[in-house]
Amino acid sequence: MVKIAFLQLLPSKNVKENMEKGIQYCKEAKKLGADIALFPEMWSCGYHIPYDMEKLNELAIPAGGEFVTRYAELAKELDMAIGITFLERCEFKPRNTICLYDRHGKAVYKYSKVHICNFGEEGDESVLCAGDEFTVAELDTAKGKLKVGSMICYDREFPESARILMLKGAELVLVPNACPMEINRLSQLRGRAYENMFAIATCNYPAPHPDCNGHSTLFDGVVYLPGLSDSRDTCILETDESEGLFLAELDINMLREYQIREHQNLENRRPELYGILAKK
Repeated sequence: MVKIAFLQLLPSKNVKENMEKGIQYCKEAKKLGADIALFPEMWSCGYHIPYDMEKLNELAIPAGGEFVTRYAELAKELDMAIGITFLERCEFKPRNTICLYDRHGKAVYKYSKVHICNFGEEGDESVLCAGDEFTVAELDTAKGKLKVGSMICYDREFPESARILMLKGAELVLVPNACPMEINRLSQLRGRAYENMFAIATCNYPAPHPDCNGHSTLFDGVVYLPGLSDSRDTCILETDESEGLFLAELDINMLREYQIREHQNLENRRPELYGILAKK
């Protein structure tokens, strides 16, 4: 069992305070036996996006700066993987980024949100730079190695995001989030886990953070089990709206056995007919 800690937290006033608060909750997660700790979207700034470019660039932080490297060090200190999220300072415009560090403090991957929320409204993500690749990498945990990738919030609304991660071998997808998780978005996550036969762990901000309501989730993706006549509920965890540290256990061996049994879902694909998906 891989134990995942969802840090469903309210952000503080500035980057420094967010760093310290996150550190304390990571330490608590380790005390509770967590193997992976996951933050909500852009934890460094509490998903605050100034529309003024000067203020935005002042808020952005480098991937090699104190905030991020402190969590790399913390991952090694705690012998626990950490998925830390931040507004990343880049050459042109900032990015919405997650860095996953393993229990040795080694960088497993850095992923920037591919589908930015560009709705033409003040405060949306049109002032950010989009990522350009979906990454899957092997994460070393105390419970063994597993293949992990990420989507960030709006990415989950595009089936292609999850399908690419599945084709790259993802077993667990970590999803930092910052929006209201209502029945339709929760259904998206359930559907992505079902159709791709992998687990999805989503960490959201709690209420009353603006436009957020908690409901962090873990869907394990295992729909059928031998001996069960009906399908099973793949929802392992759904939190309430409150602030807190929530834990869920993922049975990675059960998932792998399921992927082997249901391999025809991959083999029966017809990619020669999917060309229109790559056209505008």
